[in-house]
Amino acid sequence: MGKIAFLFPGQGSQEVGMGKDFYEQEASARRIMDEADQVLGFSLTGLCFEGPEEELKLTFNTQPALFAVSAAILETIREKVNIVPDYVAGHSLGEYTAFYAAGAISFARGVELVRKRGKYMEEAVPAGKGAMSAVLGMDRQLLRDICEAVSAGGNVVELANINCPGQIVISGTKEGVEEAGARAKENGAKRVIPLTVSGPFHSSLMKPAAVKMENELRSISDFQSPRIPVVANVNARLVTDQHEMVDALIEQVYSPVLWEDSIQTLIAAGVDTFIEIGSGSVLTGLVKKIDRSVQARSIHNLESLHQWIEELKGEKESVKG
Repeated sequence: MGKIAFLFPGQGSQEVGMGKDFYEQEASARRIMDEADQVLGFSLTGLCFEGPEEELKLTFNTQPALFAVSAAILETIREKVNIVPDYVAGHSLGEYTAFYAAGAISFARGVELVRKRGKYMEEAVPAGKGAMSAVLGMDRQLLRDICEAVSAGGNVVELANINCPGQIVISGTKEGVEEAGARAKENGAKRVIPLTVSGPFHSSLMKPAAVKMENELRSISDFQSPRIPVVANVNARLVTDQHEMVDALIEQVYSPVLWEDSIQTLIAAGVDTFIEIGSGSVLTGLVKKIDRSVQARSIHNLESLHQWIEELKGEKESVKG
């Protein structure tokens, strides 16, 4: 039997109503979500379940909301399914959830940190000055060359998320992203889709946010070394040490998310089953585009969890048989 990895989504996966069925029916999920409200001093649960969407979409709300919902679903899974993953990984913000899942960060500490991370990222670049676009159907190196050429002309633009073959997100100044997008199309990109985000995430323009996060992260004394190896966004390598974890979390604020490489690292380590835990199923889709031969599924509501539990029971029965 192959190995299993748990994956945790990042910004863009949020939706009003996420986690509500778990909260209403599972005590372990309710405990986590209530703790988030207590730590943050406002009703994060109300924002997750009722919206309004405009409020939920603000980076400093989105990040703790997604972190809390993924953690609540994870705790329900731990209660009902006797599976400890061999590895964990998370996309951008989801990396914090991965370190929580690996026992390196407490829930209260994590939800507090991602709230600050969202705030610092929001503050790093004035609204309207930065942008991000998804570029479809283009070679990574060619797109990197285009970004470097545009940046040399004075408008910063960089690769931000290398999600799967043919899907790369670029990030930088509004002008830089527009120019690189136009050049990408001229050079054969299938589509360029501007993203509705509040800042140029995972670009060097986020360095002011990284400095603030470094001050936060280096001052914390209750981190542990991960009990489960975590694949870091910044270099797609396995992290098993708390000092490496802090370095990875600081760097990932202004560095590209090497998601395709991270999944390849896990596959090379023997993982053939990926379980995405949290709102939406973005990562499940990306995994399938990276390698069709592996299994990927998303646990985003109670129905998807119950379905998975039934399948696991069926597998056990057939093994007995």
